[in-house]
Amino acid sequence: MKLAQPTTAATLARRLSATLIGEGGTRVTGINEIHHVATGDLTFVDFHKYYDVALGSAASVILIDQACSCPPGKALLVVAEPFKVYNALVLAERPERTWNGTVDPSAVIGENTVIAPGAIIGPGAVVGAGCRIGANAVIGEGVELEDDVVVGSGSSIGGEAFYFKKKAAGYTPWRSGGSVLLKTGVEVGPNCTVARGVSSVTTIGPGSKLDAQVQIGHDCRIGAHCLLAAQVGIAGNTIIGDWCVLLGQVGVAQNLVIGDHTTILAKSGVSKDLAGGKHYFGYPAQEARTAFKDLAAIRRLRRK
Repeated sequence: MKLAQPTTAATLARRLSATLIGEGGTRVTGINEIHHVATGDLTFVDFHKYYDVALGSAASVILIDQACSCPPGKALLVVAEPFKVYNALVLAERPERTWNGTVDPSAVIGENTVIAPGAIIGPGAVVGAGCRIGANAVIGEGVELEDDVVVGSGSSIGGEAFYFKKKAAGYTPWRSGGSVLLKTGVEVGPNCTVARGVSSVTTIGPGSKLDAQVQIGHDCRIGAHCLLAAQVGIAGNTIIGDWCVLLGQVGVAQNLVIGDHTTILAKSGVSKDLAGGKHYFGYPAQEARTAFKDLAAIRRLRRK
């Protein structure tokens, strides 16, 4: 997520009562978790196993729980609880807001858009021209729908990410600093959920169609002209290429990449990256022809 007002590492160190290591003049223009950091971003690390990953990332400023050598061109802010500080910074940038009425006054609605009874459009949301929002659907804070988007009855677009920090006392939710973008011609069926990004934008590409009860996790990127049948579930940070077809009840794990023109047959479970242009089946999903041969071999064993 980008900051409304960029700052510097030295300014943040004073604000947070943090120990500054490195270049205090380093500019901070965004806040991102490690999967999405870019130059100018602040991120955090609080476990020694991931120090090298964070220090070697594109992030310019890193919240860290122990003093260590700072890479050139970066700044470290040493604090006792980096995650707690990171979460507070995101919350300060995206504070809790009260929603007023069915369509928040700060929302922007395009021409010829139809909003059915009971639908809610949140603060700062942007809905393009010619859209159709079904009864009791929720378009969350800051969510953007381009033109000719359909959101079915009861669907939720832009709910908080299902993303938690495990602590001794239980699970602490991350404050989601990202949003959701549905591009032109996207159709979302009834009772679907599309989570906002933890720190980036969950995106569904132009012309893609979602059947009923589809779940898209935080920070996912769904390509153009994809078809996702009923009860498909895609976990966070996964990238789906263009012209992909996922049939009913396909489950896809987090942090994966699925290539263009991929078809995944019903009830399959995807646990690793898949090359494009192929059909897959089974759990774990493999090329369909191989999976069918394996099933035939098992049936032959039963007869012996």
